[in-house]
Amino acid sequence: MRNTEEAEGFDGEASNTSMISGASSPYQPTTEPVHSRNVLGGIRCDLEYLKSLFGIFKIVEVALALIAFICIETIMLCLPCGGVYLFEFVSCSAFIVTGVLLVIFSLNLHTKVPHIDWSLTDLGNTAATTFSFFLASVVLVALNHKSGAEITAVIIGFLATCVYAVNTFMAVKRWRTGDGRSGAIQTSEYMRARTASRGEMESRSDLP
Repeated sequence: MRNTEEAEGFDGEASNTSMISGASSPYQPTTEPVHSRNVLGGIRCDLEYLKSLFGIFKIVEVALALIAFICIETIMLCLPCGGVYLFEFVSCSAFIVTGVLLVIFSLNLHTKVPHIDWSLTDLGNTAATTFSFFLASVVLVALNHKSGAEITAVIIGFLATCVYAVNTFMAVKRWRTGDGRSGAIQTSEYMRARTASRGEMESRSDLP
């Protein structure tokens, strides 16, 4: 009987010791669910944007800028080369900037930075790229040597100018109808949420 009690005592002490060592161990298993520790922070592909008119225009613009850049890169000899260099810079810049905006909008990354007026940013990009493509295409027409690559680049350049111009018109219309103020609305909501959370933290710190 004594052996049984001693065994039970040892078991109890062992269990208590394991509980104490487990409580003080730095390798405690967390109770936080795995899905709440998402590293991407809720980033997802917005298929609705890609199917919308603005998303389709963005995809077409990126494709045209890439094709124009590839065409101008195939030109090996040019004299003078000012028109080729200008068209190369414009097409490469349009591909990069428009591609970045397409990624930002399609992944809803613009919602992570609400204090930027993204509608106005998109409008500025499309307007500037429209003028740049038109200017680069006109200069390339004046200085080209009637090669196949140059003629193709000019055609793609003017086509890209038309697409960007239509997108600029749509962006202006959207901005004037009030969607351009969404950035300011999101900013006020963001500041209001931060103020509320700060007030809650201060009230908690005042508690004994």
